[in-house]
Amino acid sequence: MYSNHSPKKIILEGTPKEIGQQHGSLLSSEIKDQMKVYDEMFQSTSSLSWPEVLEIAREFQVTIQKLTPDIYDEMVGIAQGASVDILDIVALNCRSEIALGRFTDGCTSLGWRMQGKKVEGKIVLAQNWDWTERVKKNLALVEIERANKEKIWMVTEAGIVGKIGFNSAGVGICLNAIRARPTDTSKLPIHVALRICLKSSSIEDAIATLEKLGGVASSQHILIADTSRTLAMELSPLGNCFLKPGNDGFVAHTNHFIQNKLVIEPSWLKGSPVRLERANKLASELVSDVKNGLEIEERVGRVLRERIFSDTFNSPQAICCQEDPDRPLPTRNIVFGKPGMTEGEILRMPWI
Repeated sequence: MYSNHSPKKIILEGTPKEIGQQHGSLLSSEIKDQMKVYDEMFQSTSSLSWPEVLEIAREFQVTIQKLTPDIYDEMVGIAQGASVDILDIVALNCRSEIALGRFTDGCTSLGWRMQGKKVEGKIVLAQNWDWTERVKKNLALVEIERANKEKIWMVTEAGIVGKIGFNSAGVGICLNAIRARPTDTSKLPIHVALRICLKSSSIEDAIATLEKLGGVASSQHILIADTSRTLAMELSPLGNCFLKPGNDGFVAHTNHFIQNKLVIEPSWLKGSPVRLERANKLASELVSDVKNGLEIEERVGRVLRERIFSDTFNSPQAICCQEDPDRPLPTRNIVFGKPGMTEGEILRMPWI
């Protein structure tokens, strides 16, 4: 992740409620700005006022409190620390479900179990995240530490308990938004599911926990990796599908389901299949070069940015997404620190 804007770096520790209180206190102004941003976006994408949003959030509140009480306690702490209502925080964490999939962040993700001299068996997980510029000042690099639990590092939006990141057991996650029906408020929102993955010790542990809790409330894709493999998880309220990497060790995903046909998914983002095909093509070329002796072990991130994530084929709906002038301002997508531009500061986690 890189940008000319440096997100806050915060360390949270203690009980779930204490972790939440620290989160809310340290990111109070950002959380309140997030509420304004999403208020406008809900009105634009779903014609929902904030009071209407909170009524939907109330249904999810019951589910989260029942199924994941520790994560709910953390949300309560965030609300207390930021001096906002608990339903405001629940709404932020259910923003994908409340908008019925009309938020289109996520873009292109890839997992790679590398093959070749000096890199055999190494696991790479990467994605770009195309989203509204208004959110970038509200992002944070977060470290979470609880006694006898895996330490978590993630990039998240203020107020949201689960996002893109990894943990001390070597489990990492990326996210691609999917637009499909139905949604189910009796199941867990995707950002809570992401946090569950970040609490897990392996891919198998994450899947088992999600299934034990009844699955997810909306259709989404999580690309997950641990120290031995990567797996594309096409999750939905009606059932899940799992995509393993090909023989080259590579798996890519964009903003449409590849195998999961259990839900109703309209063709809403025409560039998504094009991006997927393009990512697979570029990845195949890179995999071949590595097998033939290209040495990238000390510069994997830079090579991926240069050869895959900076690609502008089929712009504006390219892997390196460009702002679309045909979309209204509140819903336009941009890349936060575009690959292919002059690179700014590279932000690393852990940062100490």
